[in-house]
Order: sequence, then C-alpha cells, then structure tokens
Amino acid sequence: MSLPAAPSWLDARPAAGTLAAEDGPDEFDRLWRGFMTARVTLGLVLLLLQTTLHALGQAPDRLLMYVCGVYLLATLGTRLLGRPRRLGRTFDPQWVWTIGVDVAAFGALQFVQGQSGINYTPLLALPVLLASVLGSLPLAMGTAASVTLLLLAQAGLISLRQAPDAAALLAQTALTGAGYFVIAFLSTQVSARLASEEQRSQRSRLAVRVQRQVNELVIETLNDGILVIDAGGQVWAGNPAAGRLLGRELASGAPVNLAQEPGWGELARLVSLSFQANLAQRASIVLRHAGAGPQRVQARTRMTATDPDSTERLCVVFLQDQREIEARMRTERLVSMGRMSTAVAHEIRNPLAAIVQANALLDEDIADPRLKRLTTMVRQNAQRLESIVDEILDIARVKDQRTTQARSQEPVNALVARICHEWEQHGGAGTTAAVFLSPADPRVAFDQEHLRRVLINLLDNARRYASGRAQAIQVSTRTTRAGHVVLGVWSDGQPMEPSVERHMFEPFFSSESRSTGLGLYICRELCEGQGATIGFERTRRTIDGVQVEGNEFLVTMDPGGRDLSGAAASDRIPLAP
Repeated sequence: MSLPAAPSWLDARPAAGTLAAEDGPDEFDRLWRGFMTARVTLGLVLLLLQTTLHALGQAPDRLLMYVCGVYLLATLGTRLLGRPRRLGRTFDPQWVWTIGVDVAAFGALQFVQGQSGINYTPLLALPVLLASVLGSLPLAMGTAASVTLLLLAQAGLISLRQAPDAAALLAQTALTGAGYFVIAFLSTQVSARLASEEQRSQRSRLAVRVQRQVNELVIETLNDGILVIDAGGQVWAGNPAAGRLLGRELASGAPVNLAQEPGWGELARLVSLSFQANLAQRASIVLRHAGAGPQRVQARTRMTATDPDSTERLCVVFLQDQREIEARMRTERLVSMGRMSTAVAHEIRNPLAAIVQANALLDEDIADPRLKRLTTMVRQNAQRLESIVDEILDIARVKDQRTTQARSQEPVNALVARICHEWEQHGGAGTTAAVFLSPADPRVAFDQEHLRRVLINLLDNARRYASGRAQAIQVSTRTTRAGHVVLGVWSDGQPMEPSVERHMFEPFFSSESRSTGLGLYICRELCEGQGATIGFERTRRTIDGVQVEGNEFLVTMDPGGRDLSGAAASDRIPLAP
C-alpha cells in the first residue's frame, strides 16, 4: 500500500507509488469506441470468412464478399471519422451510419447466403444491443422491430416457395424477434442503471475534489504550521506557515529530513517519541536557524494510524509561534480590561491633577537644587502618567466621535505642513521630517483635529525607530489614479517581525515595554471614523540620492468624504508618486 500524492501542498516528497489519475476518459466515449472497434473487427472477420469460402469453392456467390467489403469500409470510416455522440430517439442519419448499416449488411447476408448454409441471424443482435446501450428505449425497440420485420420478410419469402419446414421457420423467426425485444429492454435498463451509477460516481468524485481543494486552501492559509513526517524523520509535506517557522522552502520538491538539520533536534526527538509511544505529544521546543536567534515553538503531534505494525504510519505536527500565542493571550487579557481601564483612568485624573498642582506650588517655594530635581522628576512622571490616561480615554472618545455628519473639505497640504512644523517644535533639537507635498494640493473631508492626532502619532512612532540622519523621516501627500488622497509617513527603520506586523493595529499590543500599545489603534479608529483607511507596507525612499528601504504608514482618504473602509482592495492601494 502506498499513499497517493496530492497535487499542491502535499508535494514535498512524492509517495513510492501513486494511484492512477482520477479523471479518465468519459465512459460513453469509451463505450462508443469499443462498439465501433468491435464492428470493424467483425467486418474484417466476415470478409476473411467469405474470402476463404470462395477460395475453397463453397461460396459461389461473389455478392457476399462485396457486402462484407462494403460493411468493413463503412465501419472503418465511422470508427476513424465519427465522433462519440449519443443516439436520438428516432431513426436519424446518425442511426443509419452506426446501426442501420449493420441491419442492412447482416440482413443482406442472411438473404443472399445461397448454398453456404451459414445462419447470420445471431449477428442481428449487435445493432439491437448497440441501440440499447448508446440510444434510448424507443430507439432500441424500433431497432428490434426492424430486425424482426426483416426476419419475418425472409421467412415469408421462404414460405411462398412452399418449403416443408415453413411453419417451423416462422415460429423460430417469431421467437428470435421476441428475443431481440427482450435483449433491447434488458440492455436499456442495464445501460440506464450504469449511467446513473456513473453520474453518482462523478458527483462523488467532484465533491471529493472540491473538499480536497478547500482543505488544501485552508491548510495553506493557516497561520499554524503543519508537517507530515514518517518514522524515518522524512518530511512528506508542509504548508507555507511551517516553512516560515522552519526557515526552509518545503514545497520545492527537495527532500527534507529532520535528522539532517542540526537546529531541529528537539522537533526530531518529539516526533520520534510520538512514533515510539504511538500517542499524541505536546511540548514547547526551540528551533535554531543559522544566522538567527532561537525561536520558541509550541508543537503538537498526532498519529495517522493506530496499528503499531503498519509501515505507513505518519505523524502530523502542528507548530505555533510561541510569541504569537503569548501576544494573543496578552491582547485578549488586556482587551478584557479595557472597560475597567477606562473607568480607572477617569478616577486617576482627579488625584493626578491634584498631584501636579501641589508639585507646581511646591516647586515655587523651594530653592534647593536637589529638591528642584525631585520636583522635576515628579512633574515629568506625572506628565507621562497623564499621557497614558489620555490615551486610554481616547479610545472611548474616538468611538463616541464616530458620526456620519458631513465634514468640510480642507486643503491637505497646508494642514500637513502645519502639523509637521508643530511636531518639530515640540520634538526637541534634531527632530525633523522631510515633507513632500502633492503639487495638486488636494482637499479631503477629514476633521483637522483628528488628522493632527493621527499624523502626530505616526510621526512619534516613526521617530522611535528612525536612524536619526537627515530625511530619515519623510511625510508625503499624493493622489492616486482613483482620485483618493494618500498621506504617507515613512521612516528608515528596520523591518518588523511578521508577528508584530500582524497585530500592530490591535489595542494594547506593543513590542516595547514602555508603550501602552494604543497609538496605532487610536489612529485606526480615527481613520475609520472619518471614512478613511490606514495600512502599512515596506517601501523605498530616496536619501541623499540612494534608495533606502523603510516602513511606511499610509492613510487613504476620499476627497468627497466617501467611506473607503468597504472599498475594493485595488482602490485602496496607493500608487507611487
């Protein structure tokens, strides 16, 4: 027994033996060609028989040879030039070339058999059978009736000659005709049953094929890695997520063995333990890649066979990035605390304001430099705490401010330039952003205060990861071919990890311990409240004449205030200026 190879993701290692293709030729085509080939063979046999009898002097009538020769040519032409097609319900031209020729040829042989003494009546069952299988019940019965009438006509002619056995011949002919009708009926029923079974089989194959394609699509798009491994550690298959976790391309066709990869030792031991115990295993393992740090992965195994003596046992391994699991748990835990955090933030603001005011009064009354440093520390940390409280409360404000009221259109260039200037003034020395404005100076229906908060949050985020050199932060405005206005904030920061990029717009998610993880989430809420969209992509910008890769956040707005959150993806993709 060997496993069949699947056409897509199950291609990492081909099986030792594969099954035949599921989709063979159509069953009707196969039957049609089989019948036509049998007719050609029968015509050849008849011609050889008549030729042999004529050579031996037992068939003096040459007409039999001519009939067999014409029949062979007709059947050969139909086999080579004809196309498989179901017969109709009447005696149409197609019936003439496929069935009528047989009736005429075999009837002629029966009439002109002369002194040879050969009975050609059994051959007339072939056109009846052919009409039953390739046609309908009325056509089969009509063919049986025509054959019966032909035999009765011959029997009638013989009776006119006052042959001594005329009555027996008529009875035999009637019985033969009845047999033809029985053959026509039974063959039609069997053919209909087989056709019904074929249709059910085709529907079943289609359902299996669709289900397999759906399963493959689901497996390929899963964020969790899936591996299929045999007892020898050979990787039979793996989805793209598993390839990313393992740092290897698993669909390239090159064989992959766990034992040959030094960094996969823990995974190999877990798989080996699963085969030895023939039980599912779960463990937290570490994968080590050359040139990169260790990667913690949660691994689960399942066995595909319960028979320990089976040679085809396989182990299915499910891999999850431990960082994503922790990030998801942290996000769910913090999101569940959102309502409570908002209530607590409201309660913190009153005593925090009292602390700030008391510290300001105390700072005015003291002159000792050491005490001054303490009051400065209190003021700075109070401001930081106030900023955190404002960010938490901003979430509730953003949701409350979502409205469908009409917004006035504002020129985006002047607004962006003013906001960038304010940000540079409050950012300290050396904090600058290169601004590249669209020559068209488009207008957007976006609340000025909301746009200011979005742009400042994006600039603060860019400053956190930029290199600090000139033009390391760039702000640009441009218009797409679809007429949308795009505001871009770019920085020359390092690429983000995939797990961070997937969750960057979620609340309370941050890659830094000192960040609340609310800045980008508030930006997304503000943009969606204004009918705009915000996205992230890795792009190139020019610094000192050199193309540099960096991170860019793109806010796409519609000049008329149309909601873009449900627009097509092609409309939301910004075009390069």
